[in-house]
Amino acid sequence: MNGGAPAPAPARQPATPFIPAPAAPGAVPAPAAPGAVPSPSEGLVVVTEGLTRTYNGVNAVDGLNLSVPAGGIYGFLGPNGAGKSTTMKLLLGLTRPTSGSMSVLGRPVSQRHPLPPGTIGSLIEGPSYYPSLTGKENLAMVASYLGLASNRVQHALATVNLVGQENKQVKHYSMGMKQRLGLAMALLSNPALMLLDEPTNGLDPAGVAEIRQLIVTLARQEGVTIIVSSHILSEIEQMADTVGIICAGRLRYQGALAGLRDKGVIELLVSSPTAVAALLTSLGVAHEVRDGAVRTPMMPDDVVGELITRIVSSGTTVYRVQTVRKTLEQAFLELTEPVLAAQPPLASQEMNR
Repeated sequence: MNGGAPAPAPARQPATPFIPAPAAPGAVPAPAAPGAVPSPSEGLVVVTEGLTRTYNGVNAVDGLNLSVPAGGIYGFLGPNGAGKSTTMKLLLGLTRPTSGSMSVLGRPVSQRHPLPPGTIGSLIEGPSYYPSLTGKENLAMVASYLGLASNRVQHALATVNLVGQENKQVKHYSMGMKQRLGLAMALLSNPALMLLDEPTNGLDPAGVAEIRQLIVTLARQEGVTIIVSSHILSEIEQMADTVGIICAGRLRYQGALAGLRDKGVIELLVSSPTAVAALLTSLGVAHEVRDGAVRTPMMPDDVVGELITRIVSSGTTVYRVQTVRKTLEQAFLELTEPVLAAQPPLASQEMNR
């Protein structure tokens, strides 16, 4: 279901999804929705402080402090049930926070001060439509509800590559086409911000690639900031540079995706790990023995060279020296599933020694 209030509809029909979004000036030549929001301050489109939502004594979202930069794609990562959908519903005003505050597009948001209809484009927990209406008719109903010019419908259809399919009844659409129609609804009023909740969920590999490329294109060509949630690291890795990782309602990491990688350790494969460990202890060098190899913190090359000289002089053979770093998957698992994060393969780089 999409964010916002449903459009008026006959009782026998499912509720028309509301895709919020007042226009971001100048992004597309079309009339803007009433109530355009002010420009975000300090380059952030979403800021939350201590945002919490409790259900039956359990914190679905627990003290969340999000900082989403303007422009590009923000990946919101976490396992199923982590609190991603609840967070998006809070930002859309579909549910009320138990405590904490939030600011969206430079405007404080609360029950007393909700965002104007059409401020945010959204696709939450799968789109819903009138199945007996065409794609174009579904879009036209939402556009009429938001008070948008009719040319917005054709623009949205063209943007998501549904031209030629717009006069087909939605019940005959494939899953991928329905997702694209959902994105078209989210784009109708030319938003400055879009929230997409697991937009590739349930799609085949070709559909996943198509939706992923469409999201990247929207961010680049439409100038819209997009928050995309997913439980699949590889999906976000191909779209976003900045991520927030949530688990059990708490934010575990926020920043550049590359920042998940650690600085690494130096791994020594030697003939006698016990002897090398004893030598390192005598030298005051922190270390651990793992899987028959000795690991130390990263050190300058000249220090590593001196260390190897001492090891060899002590009568131990050095077979290999390498830098070992966590993969992104390893780091993600350690943040979200610490009990299950055993020891996945590590990215290695041979040292020329």
